[in-house]
Amino acid sequence: MTTSNTILTDGFGRKHNYLRISLLEKCNLRCTYCMPADGIALSPKASLMTAEEIFAIAETFVKNGVDKIRLTGGEPLLRKDFPEIVSKLSDLNVSLSITTNGILIDRHIDVLKQFKVKKINLSLDTLVSSKFHTITLRDQFEKVIDNLHLLLNNDFEVKVNVVLMKGFNDNEIIDFVKLTQFIPISVRFIEFMPFAGNDWDRSKMVSQKEILSLVETQFSAGDIQKLEDEKNFTARTYKIKGFQGNFGIISSITNPFCDSCNRIRLTADGKIKNCLFSNSETDLLTAFRNGESIESLISESIQNKKKVRAGMATVSEINDPTLHFDNRSMIAIGG
Repeated sequence: MTTSNTILTDGFGRKHNYLRISLLEKCNLRCTYCMPADGIALSPKASLMTAEEIFAIAETFVKNGVDKIRLTGGEPLLRKDFPEIVSKLSDLNVSLSITTNGILIDRHIDVLKQFKVKKINLSLDTLVSSKFHTITLRDQFEKVIDNLHLLLNNDFEVKVNVVLMKGFNDNEIIDFVKLTQFIPISVRFIEFMPFAGNDWDRSKMVSQKEILSLVETQFSAGDIQKLEDEKNFTARTYKIKGFQGNFGIISSITNPFCDSCNRIRLTADGKIKNCLFSNSETDLLTAFRNGESIESLISESIQNKKKVRAGMATVSEINDPTLHFDNRSMIAIGG
């Protein structure tokens, strides 16, 4: 077995220090790019990680070099034991953050403050109430907007995730960019990605090139400032001169960032995915419940990680549904 301080380094020298933990597969929205129209078969409750198991498995990752943990779902704030989970994880020497649709933020904001969860990724694909209902099948637009302002008023660091789909919300790109003039958020435009049940095809995707071309028609070249990208970045970031916030583009399809990937995903049923696009998983929870060490399983998964997008390196491979149809739907993987 690889020594404990290197089990998170893959065959391409990438060190994985960022663990994304899905807490559950349920959500209070029904976004079409995330959940299939007829829903998904939920894992039995007994097969999901408990709060204690989440902590113990996360502790193993931290011992081996993880220093960032993001809680995802489904909608992570739906877990009744969310406060207990955050409390336990806060004892680890890590930066804690969450991805949420924002509906339940007001109920949990004191918990987030108490355990210093200051970085929030908020999913919001439109600034139009009627379109919000179209994509989510729920009338919660005003609640999400109110909770966005609640976070900002309490000095949280907020990134707004916008999955772009041609013919639906691509005409709002400039509206989202202009939103950063008035409030200190980072808007992140995400290329539509293929997952089980979301009817992906390339014609629905808005590419990084198209986004930037549109921005360039609205703002002068001197006002569009390229910011320095974060280490292990997912979003290439930009700022309009004089605006409070900024915007970024997550171009997993047209311009992937696999060379610097440092992310590992742990599903709610305790399976590790070494890449968002991978349809292979390694079951950690069963081994853990059997009293077995999980470090060798983690090492094997990391060593099997492909150089680019689970082996889908070309446009033709991404366009081939047979290569990704049996991946989980996004809601079952974790955002």
